[in-house]
Parts: sequence; structure tokens; C-alpha cells
Amino acid sequence: MRSRTRLLRKAVRWSSAALVPGELVLILCLAGGVSVPPAARTVTRSAALLLLIAASALLFLDHRRHRRAGLDRRTALRAAIADTVPAPVRRLTTHEVFLSTSFLRWITRRGPHGVRAGDVAVPYAPGQSATMFGFFFVCVVETVALAFLIPWPVVHAVTLVLDIWGCYFVIALHASCVVRPHVIASDGSLRLRYGALLDIRVPADRIASVRVERSFPEGRPGAVDADGVADIAVAGQTTVTVELTEPVAYVRPLGKLAEARVLRFYAEDAGGAVAALREALRSAQQRRQMPQLGADQ
Repeated sequence: MRSRTRLLRKAVRWSSAALVPGELVLILCLAGGVSVPPAARTVTRSAALLLLIAASALLFLDHRRHRRAGLDRRTALRAAIADTVPAPVRRLTTHEVFLSTSFLRWITRRGPHGVRAGDVAVPYAPGQSATMFGFFFVCVVETVALAFLIPWPVVHAVTLVLDIWGCYFVIALHASCVVRPHVIASDGSLRLRYGALLDIRVPADRIASVRVERSFPEGRPGAVDADGVADIAVAGQTTVTVELTEPVAYVRPLGKLAEARVLRFYAEDAGGAVAALREALRSAQQRRQMPQLGADQ
């Protein structure tokens, strides 16, 4: 049974690798007005249907195996998806979902994500607004220019799809930064984010000090240098430095694990962010001390 499942898994992965590009080419041909033989469309649709059936069967078998191992339904489903879908595909899919939900939250003005009552949102997106909308303008100009310059229907369809997606990506990325600000929780913990790409959670008991400090790092977001410093820069700069008592672990944008002892991030109001974090830490410490004082009395 295990050998059959292993063969089915290989068949699904190799078929996906071959079918998805073929399906994309077919869609682009249809969008570009290229005549596609009915037999080719029938074969492609049949192959997609068979792949869907095989993937569903594999997911069912993996889910049943994990359930027999003692996992609950939700955990078994997650484990089955992890067995069937490669990790890079899961990360890319999750990122696209976060971008889409952030974009919808932004255009519907639903407010910041992950900010509860008593928390303080620390915006950082205004620092990159001019840069992002500059990128968007360039993408729009490029899309319009290529629409007039490229005469071939298929190439025009391919570039049009890519350019439209590029325009959407720029706006959605900025929207995710707007609706996913840094968060100072009421218990003194800190959540540092960069849109849908990065999410670092720092418990209150690991924060040693916080100060306003402007720096201009050159590394990638979330990358850790030799001194254990990680930068979450916006427009090439950070304004707040947080030193920790011990490193915190997090996942970088491409899925690599990292640990940092010092976190530097950008806040639109650096002084207000530092004051709010210090006040949250002070209040949390006082709440922890109150039961101890009552017990001593």
C-alpha cells in the first residue's frame, strides 16, 4: 500500500509540473486569439481532471493515514497537505492568499489586521508610499507602451498578463503593509511585520531595551548579520532598535529560518512607538507584580 501511495505521489507531482505550464500556454493562446485544435483542448481538460482526481485520492489516503496515527481532523488535513504539496508551492500559495485578503481589507477599509482592543498599531507603510506608487506608475506606462509596440497576439497576451499581474502585485504589497502594521500588544509583546512577507513575534520578557535610532541598512528584509542584527527597513531606513535578552526565531520571506538578538525596524512615529512599547512593558510588569504583593501581605 505504501509503495502504491509513493508511486501515486510521484505521478501527481510530475504531472503537475508538466500540466500547469501547458494549461498556461493554452490560456494565453486563447487570450491571444490563436486557434487551438479541439483535440488539444479535450486532452488538456481530461488530463487536468485526472490530475485533480489523483490529487484528491492522494490527499484522502494521507489524511486517513494521519488520522489512524492519532491526529485530529484539522491537524491530519494539514499534515496531508504538507505530504502532497511541496513546501515552495505552499509558501507561494499562502503568500498570494495573504496578499489578496490584505488587498480586499484595504479597499473595503476594514482596519488593521491583528490589532486587538488595548493594542497599539505602529504604521510603517507611509514611509514607502511615494516609492510604491512610483513603481505602479512605471508598470502602468510599460503596460500601455507594450500594448502599442508588440504586434504579435500571443506575445502581446503574455506580456499583458504579466504586466497586469505586476501592477496588482505592487498595489497589493503596499496594501498588505498598510493593513498589517507593527503591533505593540497590551501585555508588552511586540509583533513586527512587513506586509504579507514577514511576521516576527517578540515576547515581552525577551525585550531588554528599546530606543529611537535611525540607521540605513543595505541587507534584505529579515536577514541577520554576523552580530545577530535583523533589519526590517522601509525605504532603506530603520528608526527603532530593540535589543533582546535572548534570540527570537522567525521565518524569513522565502521560508528560511533565522534567529536575531537585535531587531531594527521602521516606524512612522518612532518616538511614539518607543514610548508606547515602554509603557506597555511597564504596565505588564506592574500587573505581574500585583499578585505577588497580595500574596506577601
